[in-house]
Amino acid sequence: MTRLIIDCDPGHDDAMAILYAARHLNLIALTTVFGNTSLQNATRNALAICALAGLDVPVAAGMSEPLVAARSTAADIHGHSGLDGATLPEPTRAPDPRHAVQLIIDEARAHPGELTLAPIGPLTNIAVALKTEPRLAHWLKGITWMGGSTTVGNITAMAEFNAYCDPEAAAVVFASGVPIHMAGLNVTRQAGIGPEHLAQLAATGGPVGRCFAGLLGFYLARTREIFGLTHASMHDPCALLPLIRPDLITHQPAPVHIELASAQLRGMTACDLRRVNAESARTVHPNARANAQVAVAIDGPAAVDHVIRTLLGYDERAAQPAGC
Repeated sequence: MTRLIIDCDPGHDDAMAILYAARHLNLIALTTVFGNTSLQNATRNALAICALAGLDVPVAAGMSEPLVAARSTAADIHGHSGLDGATLPEPTRAPDPRHAVQLIIDEARAHPGELTLAPIGPLTNIAVALKTEPRLAHWLKGITWMGGSTTVGNITAMAEFNAYCDPEAAAVVFASGVPIHMAGLNVTRQAGIGPEHLAQLAATGGPVGRCFAGLLGFYLARTREIFGLTHASMHDPCALLPLIRPDLITHQPAPVHIELASAQLRGMTACDLRRVNAESARTVHPNARANAQVAVAIDGPAAVDHVIRTLLGYDERAAQPAGC
């Protein structure tokens, strides 16, 4: 089973991704980063999610600011706490004393070739870890990131939020040589959470279902108000599909350039999806060497259904009599 660290900034869709991964993969730790909310809020939210679902994994706080630019947040979508919409339980333990960067390096060193990182926020922790320990790129099995887009952005015309928050960090990661899967807005916006899913969650009567019905109800309402959409995008769990349900998402190898120079295009993930043969790549398109597997298609309804059914399972298991 895949050894996984989720690097996150919870975040309503982050919370879904954490519980989704914990049921299907060997989730060994959570690391937190600024992004949807402050680092302090993100770390507390991660600990509270663990308390809600009974997850016993270390949570380590990481970078609170991007490498270069000023910090952005997504309070308009996720609320001031980062997880508005329900009252989460109080965390039952303190964060791991290690910095997130150190935890990532420690786990990769101890299990070379086995560890996959799933960053579902800005890539600052991952970039700093790669620069701090140059051997890390060879120790990692892979990285699967929710971020970027092959088409339009959501924070600017061409830049997706996670990429825009720290494009310098994204450039470091995409130049690292680590195998990367990228799930961008072009696919995650096809995985929509609607009222029918909130009703399913609320109907469990259990703590996880009730909590997520409230959280996702807030998320859906903000998405409707700001973007005029009928469904809220289930962004972050899509990054886990290559590890859990690869049949639901299609990737294409492609060169991905992170734009840093242009003020108008800063944070754009320019994905070269032209299909060129090896000879053309050496001559006509010398910069066309793929550095990522980029998601280009998804069965959005099936992906949402699988994630929601996984969340429902937390309350179903808790309701079973002892010994079942």
